Amino acid sequence: MDSAFFATFTLSIKLATLTTLLLIVIGIPVGYFLAYSKLKIKPVFQALVSMPLVLPPSVLGFYLLLLFSPTHWFGGFLEQNFDIRLAFSFSGILVGSVIFNLPFMVNSVQTGFNNLPVSLKEAAYTLGKSRLKTLFKVLIPNIKPALLTGICLTFAHTLGEFGVILMIGGNIPEETRVASIAVYDEVQALNFEVANQYAVWLLIFSFLILLLVYGINREYAKWRSF
Repeated sequence: MDSAFFATFTLSIKLATLTTLLLIVIGIPVGYFLAYSKLKIKPVFQALVSMPLVLPPSVLGFYLLLLFSPTHWFGGFLEQNFDIRLAFSFSGILVGSVIFNLPFMVNSVQTGFNNLPVSLKEAAYTLGKSRLKTLFKVLIPNIKPALLTGICLTFAHTLGEFGVILMIGGNIPEETRVASIAVYDEVQALNFEVANQYAVWLLIFSFLILLLVYGINREYAKWRSF
């Protein structure tokens, strides 16, 4: 294992960590809204959030690349006014990863809120707690397994991303070349031994994360049965 291998894997872990942290901040309020909103157009929001689950990653990556391009009004606005270039940059693949992994966090959090008894929230309101205090002091502590599942799935899925990252970021060493891209790149170059190193570590990480998810759910099920 050389320095390039560690640099690539470090970048992958960095991307997965930042994506997960951002989606915790985004996923909780969005999941809360989708769980408790009574708006008639709520299915539209649900469809938009879940779109990355059915949309081919290359399609999503393609449209995001067009949006981030300096020739597009949005990409040009960011570059001219804030000196931010999203196309073929780490910032760009981070934004793409957040969008692509949104349903993994939001759907888990929403399911957690939906499984809570309505009386729990009503009791908190009756005791004079505000909506914000009810969310952070009552509801979130009771959806920890769902939240942890969303965190684990988001992290694992980000590690395995390929299509969106390749379309937005390309294959720039120490900038956008993550482990999943490296596997493809090394296979194309017939470096199967190096490709196997990346693949094995991705396999180990994915297995351990899924093991953690099922372990959390099992322990929570035992706790609920008492």
